[in-house]
Amino acid sequence: MSDEEDDIILAELSDDELVLQMHDDLYDGMKEEIEEGVNILLGRKWQPYRVLTEALVAGMTIVGNDFRDGILFVPEVLLAAGAMKGGMETLKPLLIESGAPRMGKMVIGTVKGDIHDIGKNLVGMMMEGAGFEVIDLGINNPVEDYLEALSREDADILGMSALLTTTMPYMKVVIDTMIEQGIREDYIVLVGGAPLNEEFGKAIGADSYCRDAAVAVETAKGFMANKHNQLPAG
Repeated sequence: MSDEEDDIILAELSDDELVLQMHDDLYDGMKEEIEEGVNILLGRKWQPYRVLTEALVAGMTIVGNDFRDGILFVPEVLLAAGAMKGGMETLKPLLIESGAPRMGKMVIGTVKGDIHDIGKNLVGMMMEGAGFEVIDLGINNPVEDYLEALSREDADILGMSALLTTTMPYMKVVIDTMIEQGIREDYIVLVGGAPLNEEFGKAIGADSYCRDAAVAVETAKGFMANKHNQLPAG
């Protein structure tokens, strides 16, 4: 490639070209370029929500699909998610200000006794990349932390992660407590982590087991679409 082709001046691209270039830059994890692209589009009077959906979410959808299909791997997805985060730092306050619609809100955390967080972090980043607002509680969360955050944040989804077989049963403690308090039906509960499987998810009463971050995003989108539509059966 010649130097000429190498140096793309983002500000000289048309809107359509810039959006496509941002998809490429997200894919390559280029944070500074994403931040610049976001600012250029805002400077061209794009609404923050349009920048989010057309430039960032659409780009992260490509990343998510290729991750699901085994074309991209965790390190590359983390880079892409980091670039997305850079763009979101500019957009977040503007989106709140403009009262833009949101995909949904998720509280996520690793369960009590477990300090593994790479998978959870990846799910959180991919969910943000899909337009969800994510409240990350970190690691080692007792049931009280989850319930308090769900209530405080007016969340739609609870995501729980575990990497140890010894901490997996704690997910049931959280779900059982939600049932006891009469709030289980108010939230979508997604669980994940290496030792889990679909049977375990069903057995503890979760809405769904998600084997990886890409599946978690697709599952959450499906549940939220149903929640918004509430279409009668048949």
